[in-house]
Amino acid sequence: MSERLPPPQDWTVIVGSGIAGLMAALTLSPQPVLLLTRGALGGETSSAWAQGGIAASLGPDDSAALHLADTLAAGDGLCDAEMAADIVAAAPAVIAALEQAGVGFDRDAAGRLVFGLEAAHCRRRILHAEGDGSGAAIIRALAAAVLRTPSVTVLEGTEVRRLLTEDGAIAGLACAGPKGLFLLPATRVVLATGGLGGLYEATTNPSGNYGQGIMLAARAGAVLADMEFVQFHPTALSSPRRPLALVSEAVRGEGALLLNENGERFMAAVPGAELASRDIVARAIDREILRGGAVFLDARKALGSGFSTRFPSIDLLCREAGIDPARELVPVRPAVHYHMGGVATDAKGRSSVDGLWVAGETGCTGLHGANRLASNSLLEAAAMGMRAARNIAGRPASPAGRAVSAPPLTAAGLAAANPAIVRPIVSRHLGIARQAAGLHEAIRHLLPLAEQETPASDPALVSLGIAVFAALRMESRGAHFRDDFPGKNAAAARRRLSLAEVIAIARDLSSSSLSSCSPSSSSPSSSSIARSA
Repeated sequence: MSERLPPPQDWTVIVGSGIAGLMAALTLSPQPVLLLTRGALGGETSSAWAQGGIAASLGPDDSAALHLADTLAAGDGLCDAEMAADIVAAAPAVIAALEQAGVGFDRDAAGRLVFGLEAAHCRRRILHAEGDGSGAAIIRALAAAVLRTPSVTVLEGTEVRRLLTEDGAIAGLACAGPKGLFLLPATRVVLATGGLGGLYEATTNPSGNYGQGIMLAARAGAVLADMEFVQFHPTALSSPRRPLALVSEAVRGEGALLLNENGERFMAAVPGAELASRDIVARAIDREILRGGAVFLDARKALGSGFSTRFPSIDLLCREAGIDPARELVPVRPAVHYHMGGVATDAKGRSSVDGLWVAGETGCTGLHGANRLASNSLLEAAAMGMRAARNIAGRPASPAGRAVSAPPLTAAGLAAANPAIVRPIVSRHLGIARQAAGLHEAIRHLLPLAEQETPASDPALVSLGIAVFAALRMESRGAHFRDDFPGKNAAAARRRLSLAEVIAIARDLSSSSLSSCSPSSSSPSSSSIARSA
């Protein structure tokens, strides 16, 4: 790692140090990269917390076509089929690139890759690294590779507060570091800041992740897509711990069952049972809890004493909560785990703003549709980080650097964000089950917060995007479920909106009566501003 900043006209600035940001940095080598990370390199990232691993159709009985079929089925009619086929087919190359960077995937005694099974997959195709500590192992290897790469400069403890634009193109970044605010000139920026689980009280994500990349891109003029689709993982460990610990889907893949407090296997009659898609399992568990019941994961027969060997990290998390999963039932509940929406990008990671690429959970490629297939997230993050880097590498050199002027922002506008202020609103109204009255209530509370300059403004802006997109989607599809519109529309349509359009729709909805979203009224989604992808 170089010790001084390269000339401003040379660098590509990467924001975030999860798998997408790290793979982008490594792929860009030997071109100069400035990597900005809020915490330590690879720290405070959802990637590092991933237990399930990475999906890749490399098994002898598997194929890209089967993987694609599972991805499209889970996406509930809303996947970009061409994009999904492209990313799924890239899995072998992604795995090879990760191994070249130092990631060691689990193998059996004969040296063959070991594949795990997760929900809604028709084959065992989940690769792990160090068992259920896959994310941490992958990030450790990639972070070490980045630190060995002379062309990459890392600035830790640095948070980007705004992207600066000139004539509609990226011109720089307004940042906050240990010594205060500063400006960085840049004409090439990759956002890889992760998801938005920190907007919710019950999440398995780092609590500080409130959708920073979405906020930065939206304020810079980038188009957003599919913001309403927030995935709740069905089985977070129900405990006082915050963020909630995840009990990987792989545990159910090994045969663990879901039981209610009466010992009833309530998923038995559902197609796929415990391994149905995440939206179906999460809603089923939520219904059990809402009626006053409780839900448990029973791995006693399926794994028993082998639990700690197969899932050492989860075993430790359970024991931290006073539970022995080999002998006792594990209490579980749904928690926000992943966001399918985000900044709209093309197959090369390009956003609608010149000079801005987005990769990983921050972006929305259309791969996941309305509901992500388990373990496709790390695959997409690595693939899109690499693709963004290759697209940047193929661009002509930037012109000579010039001074960057600060945007018209007050000190309050650049203050550190505080998502705690919006969490009660988001958790109450933008959860597993939604309805018009709650969505309108959320919009009425979030809109003034988003339009102010307070620590709540940036998280409120992202939350408002979820609420507006959810209000416009008058159907239930994938992870988006409406009590007042439980059916699915005949035609599946994605939606893209700019921040200006989100604000305009929010103003209209917040001033309208609740009856404007009743089943008998006309749908705002038919308006000219609710653009189809």
